[in-house]
Amino acid sequence: MAQEITRLKGITWSHTRGYLPMIATAQRFHELHSSVEIDWQVHSLQNFADASISTLAEKFDLLVLDHPSIGHAARTNALLPLDKYLRNEFLADQAHNSVGHSYDSYYYDYHQWALPIDAAAPISGWRADLMSCAGAEVPTTWPELMDLARRGLVVIPAIPVDSLCHIYMLCCALGQEPFKVRGQIGEEAVVARALEMLRDLVACCDPACFSRNPIQTWDFLACSRKAAYCPFAFGYSNYSRDGYAEHPIEVGGLVSIEGRVCRSVLGGAGLAISRSSKYPEIAAQYAEYVASPLCQRTLYFDSGGQPGYLGAWCDPEVNRRSNGFFQSTLATLEHAYLRPRFDGYLRFHEAAGQAVHAYLTRGGSSKEVVNELNDLLMKETSGSDSN
Repeated sequence: MAQEITRLKGITWSHTRGYLPMIATAQRFHELHSSVEIDWQVHSLQNFADASISTLAEKFDLLVLDHPSIGHAARTNALLPLDKYLRNEFLADQAHNSVGHSYDSYYYDYHQWALPIDAAAPISGWRADLMSCAGAEVPTTWPELMDLARRGLVVIPAIPVDSLCHIYMLCCALGQEPFKVRGQIGEEAVVARALEMLRDLVACCDPACFSRNPIQTWDFLACSRKAAYCPFAFGYSNYSRDGYAEHPIEVGGLVSIEGRVCRSVLGGAGLAISRSSKYPEIAAQYAEYVASPLCQRTLYFDSGGQPGYLGAWCDPEVNRRSNGFFQSTLATLEHAYLRPRFDGYLRFHEAAGQAVHAYLTRGGSSKEVVNELNDLLMKETSGSDSN
């Protein structure tokens, strides 16, 4: 009698870090459970950031997603609460081994909606060969960064979604965590100054930065001789591994502003299960396998993944094979700022990112941009608990 096959479908983002570890873990899971096949599909990094989880959940059993979508997912009942399907001991270990707020970022309305299989935040990176040729030192302060940028050595991702994250980072560095006052990103003077500082920096960079996301930025830095240093972009350990890109990238933390080290913005990815899945128990078993300590520091990392498990970040072999990427950036991730997750935040982030991007590319009044951002925020948080 032919064995009945259970087939699951998953969606992740189209980069080595996002796709290959899911393919590898699905294949190994199939070898361990021959009646289960998992088909992983991909969409773009931009869709990963802003695609409707409720729409994707109608088509896929498993979703690799970004935590700012969790509020929408919870409100639309799109995902299964993993605390109903996974062992308390396993979840407790995941929480204990969270990289910064990664585990908490998928907790909303008293439920855990995803497992943090991937951890990331903007970090700095540089080409040691080009920095040496230019006689330049890795900057530690904002003035030193600006000096390097004026020499044409700096590249940053400045598409709308990343530009807004840079503003959050600068606000934190200027002493004010965003969204502490309802209906406001922050005090007008602080947000306006953050906008002006970012505009001063990008004005010294190649205008091509305005159309580059983090992946394109790291690819450019690894392959080109036209820039030597990136001060902040969501980190990808792939570019620090031997043989992945033409030139490996060295990485580190962020610069300080007036004595305060910049606070990065938490990214990463979580693995969630659609409420529409016909096989939630099997999907949960696979999710636990992918997030398990052994898989995270071996197969998941080996296949190009960037683990979300703290034990993997501290593993000597993982660090040896990534030229110290994880140990060099862990402090930055542990300190990273957690973005809002309320239902409506993704709409705000898209519109606010466009407003910041327009200011960076075309100029205007920074205070008017602050007012525009606050108006957009009020529109999305009216009647919301804005968690």
